[in-house]
Amino acid sequence: MARWVGDEFPRIVREAFRRRAHIVFLDESGFQLNPSVRRTLAPRGRTPVLEAWDRRDRISAISCVTLSPVRARPGLYFELLPVNRTVHAEEVVGFLRELRRQLRGPFTVVWDRHKIHSRAKAVKAYLAEHPEIVVEDLPAYAPQLNPDEWVWGWTKYGRLANLAAWDADQLWDWVIDALVELKFRPELLNAFIQKADLSLAA
Repeated sequence: MARWVGDEFPRIVREAFRRRAHIVFLDESGFQLNPSVRRTLAPRGRTPVLEAWDRRDRISAISCVTLSPVRARPGLYFELLPVNRTVHAEEVVGFLRELRRQLRGPFTVVWDRHKIHSRAKAVKAYLAEHPEIVVEDLPAYAPQLNPDEWVWGWTKYGRLANLAAWDADQLWDWVIDALVELKFRPELLNAFIQKADLSLAA
């Protein structure tokens, strides 16, 4: 992992900036109706109670933290899937396709070694058609190196901690609101990159 941080990632930065390409840190996550319980303040002797049902509805999501070429300005792009749909390689391709449309230029994707990423046939086929998209794998078992992991941590265990949504529609609205808020807070996105301890010095 130290070698990746010290050698591989600087190489990725150099090559991306040489291509005037965005750097894209991509990851997937999920949100459930059952709340993510976190400690909270309450009057002594009055235990907080979260009223929730044990339901299994969930919302899967894809997002990425991006860095623009040269100036390395951070951005956030995301997509929520229909309720109870799992992210597969086809959804990853769809996200890359939309990201390509919005970024309007080459980019380098940095992601983990999940089977729906670099190893998936659908993803390989799409990348073969778009050489302007380069992919780089993170080291195995190193989620802390992906700034997008901190997006999900901030959203689930910070902004939406102790949320007992009434149903999947309400949960969807809360997740969208949190991610839209984060999209317009570049100082937080920069903090996530710093938290991942990644140097952008080419």
